[in-house]
Amino acid sequence: MARREEKVDAELLARLESGSGDKIRVPLPNRKVNEMFAIADQILGGRRVRAVCEDGESRLARIPGKMRRRQWVREGDLIVVQPWDFQDEKANVVMRYTKTQSLYLSRKGVLPDIVDLFGMSEDISESTQETEALESIEDEVVEDDVSELEIEEPVVKEKSSVDDDIDSFFG
Repeated sequence: MARREEKVDAELLARLESGSGDKIRVPLPNRKVNEMFAIADQILGGRRVRAVCEDGESRLARIPGKMRRRQWVREGDLIVVQPWDFQDEKANVVMRYTKTQSLYLSRKGVLPDIVDLFGMSEDISESTQETEALESIEDEVVEDDVSELEIEEPVVKEKSSVDDDIDSFFG
């Protein structure tokens, strides 16, 4: 019997992004106790996971019994790990994000590039770079003699809407 694939809750995602009155909070890693984002790269069995952390290290992470009984960690999940003080190549899994929560964090640009599953922070940075480039081009054109030049509006290609095609991310 195959396990069910986790789906994105579109309603919850919309509530998270709208910032409505009833706040839904997505917890972030506690940097004071050395927690960091990671991707569950490989399930090794025996409560162990190979995790690629945001600092570029690949660590052997242990899933504690408290978490193991309540929720499953799958390959490709966004997790929070806490590296051990005495063995840096090992860590404990602190929590697992759902697909909805990880998509929300990716859209907000909170995730580092190495663990950004959806690549949303790159889209945000590209769009800001495009607008800055357009503004600089407009400034240069204003400085030139405008009466001799015909200014064409730059064509900005439309990005495919993630909301319309969100199911393609999850198969």
